[in-house]
Amino acid sequence: MIDRYLSGEILARLNSGKALVIMGARQVGKTTLLKSLFADAIWLNGDNADTRVKLSNPNADVLRTEIGENKKVVIDEAQRIENIGLCAKIIIDQLPDVTLILSGSSSFDLANKINEPLTGRKWEWMMFPLSFSEMCKATSLATEMRLLDQRLLFGYYPEVVSNPGDQISLLKQLSSDFLYKDILTWENIQKPDKLERLLQALALQVGQLVSVHEIGKICGLNSTTVERYVSLLEKTFIIYRLGSFSRNLRNELNKSRKIYFYDNGLLNAVINQFKPLALRTDTGGLWENFLIAERTKYLAEQGIYANRYFWRTKDQAEIDYIEEINGDIFAYQFKWNPAAKAGFAPSFSAAYQPIKLSVIHRDNYAEWLSAKWIWSSHYR
Repeated sequence: MIDRYLSGEILARLNSGKALVIMGARQVGKTTLLKSLFADAIWLNGDNADTRVKLSNPNADVLRTEIGENKKVVIDEAQRIENIGLCAKIIIDQLPDVTLILSGSSSFDLANKINEPLTGRKWEWMMFPLSFSEMCKATSLATEMRLLDQRLLFGYYPEVVSNPGDQISLLKQLSSDFLYKDILTWENIQKPDKLERLLQALALQVGQLVSVHEIGKICGLNSTTVERYVSLLEKTFIIYRLGSFSRNLRNELNKSRKIYFYDNGLLNAVINQFKPLALRTDTGGLWENFLIAERTKYLAEQGIYANRYFWRTKDQAEIDYIEEINGDIFAYQFKWNPAAKAGFAPSFSAAYQPIKLSVIHRDNYAEWLSAKWIWSSHYR
């Protein structure tokens, strides 16, 4: 089994007296990880109707009876349980010998239910699909670099990685309404076909500025509904938004957004496109999505907190990706072809004095997505 980077962090907080909360999209491996760490725990699953009924009106006596002599309790898909916040608070406050672990695939529902009851009573982590660095440890750096084209097509969902001959079927199943069933269930979306068209439109525009109005016209949705669906897709860890960097220059775009997918395989499944990269016209977008998704995982693994942006001006000067760490600016351009030219606008350097300007391409991306990349010690 692949050693997920969260294992050590979770175990280090085991006796903290707080709930341990792990969130992430369905099928990223939350349950597998928790079963490997807490095989001796009592397991309750929010997808199970009986569990939801038992915990619908919790009190300390009911929970003591349910938990018995167990010292660890895992509640999987906890967002499905209506009173999970009260449940968790009772366990933390009144059953101090019990360690509580919650997992959820929907931040908009689970967070709403537990944030207030568990204020100061929880540790929280985000779990992603497998990462480049995790796979390098499981296989080797040389293997992962050799499989780069495959990763850009099929991504890093654990089941997909574990079944190399069946990636397309698995991804098509994953991209069905199972992945975003929480949105369809809780938000009472009556026309999932429009949600699917929205995802397709977003997938086809990866790396480009997203216009809510134009997306709405494509999907037959008004701008308000598009904004709501995008927010829900983001909160179920399918996509995420990258905002524009704007501080000093008059012609900077300051309200624009780009949207990326957490996994390339899911992106390709949404548009049903698995042709080899040599036959694709969107390789640049796939490469950009892959790099930003993997960099997101890397920063989380390394415990590096960064504000992240892209930069563009009205006269089309652009920087693909920016990280701001402790007030210092690091700017990056992405190129699939190592020989391709990539410049940095002098106006950006003059205005913001970045610490680093780097072009990330096929020959050096491995360093950027691993601990080999050079950072000052106070950024580690």
